[in-house]
Amino acid sequence: MTVGGQDIITNNEENMPHLQLSLAIGDYDRARPLLDGDVRMDGVEIVPLKLDPEEIFFRAFRHAEFDICELSLSSFSVKTAAGDCPYVGVPVFPSRMFRHTSVYIRTDRGIESPADLTGRRVGLAEYQLTANVWARGFLQDDFGVSAEDVTWVRGGIEAPGRIEKIAVKLPEGVKLEDAPEGETLSGMLARGEIDALIGPRMPSCFGPEHNVGWLFPDPRAAAIDYFQRTRIFPIMHILGIRRELVTAHPWLPATALKAFVQAKAVNAAHLADTATTKVTLPFLEEQILEAQRLMGDDYWSYGFHENRHVIEEFLRLHHEQGLSPRRLKPEELFHPTTFETAVI
Repeated sequence: MTVGGQDIITNNEENMPHLQLSLAIGDYDRARPLLDGDVRMDGVEIVPLKLDPEEIFFRAFRHAEFDICELSLSSFSVKTAAGDCPYVGVPVFPSRMFRHTSVYIRTDRGIESPADLTGRRVGLAEYQLTANVWARGFLQDDFGVSAEDVTWVRGGIEAPGRIEKIAVKLPEGVKLEDAPEGETLSGMLARGEIDALIGPRMPSCFGPEHNVGWLFPDPRAAAIDYFQRTRIFPIMHILGIRRELVTAHPWLPATALKAFVQAKAVNAAHLADTATTKVTLPFLEEQILEAQRLMGDDYWSYGFHENRHVIEEFLRLHHEQGLSPRRLKPEELFHPTTFETAVI
């Protein structure tokens, strides 16, 4: 039945009305217990939509199609600073990644260090992508390469015609041009028409046959050094709930946080069962133990206070790179009910 324009279903076990809400998110192991129904969100019946992040972000920020969804941290910050974000944030972080693997170079152009990117042509899919904010941040802070030092070439990595999903006004001195019509960044990098590329996906031209490799020969070592110096595990995506739903049901943000924390815990226990390998990857057990030694037992933490320093650093970079007209405070991104949880 429908009440106040919102679909309501009756749960057979409890004979209580539940909200029926769409949840659009990537197919992550840490979310799968919730998508599969092993973990339930109190008072909510989930309609799961497992989609690629690019599709989710485009549909969410263009049309606010989803009730609950994964959102780009950068796009969310752009919209929040502008005061027109259709979603309310929840400190659940479906995607986190060290972005030292996200800088690809022509290996035949004499680029031996990050400083050698100065004066080069560097491709990117969208200037405001979260991965690109983090990468420009460590290039500036750790190696002295500023956004004004390169010429940015914007386009689709594997398909031509990609545009910024959210319009941004860049600082004076930042040189940004569009890729030629019909061209892809991967193709341009393979042909040597750009010198480097920064992006969240490895281009199809990666490999010695095209003289394309990583800027950092050992990006894992570079990322470990970065974490040891900063204690930052970069956040890529957060969870969002449509603002009108939160207004009508203010219990939703804390309820969603609780459910995602439970789902992550179920997955962690699943991975910790070493009788059989749950992931098609050798040495998984050793990698989990190494991550815990480096980053602590809860190395993929959710929650506001546990990650305030990460959010604060991102918002500094976001503002300094001209993507937000003022430096947002971390508290502005999330619903206040998610700042604390009940303890028994």
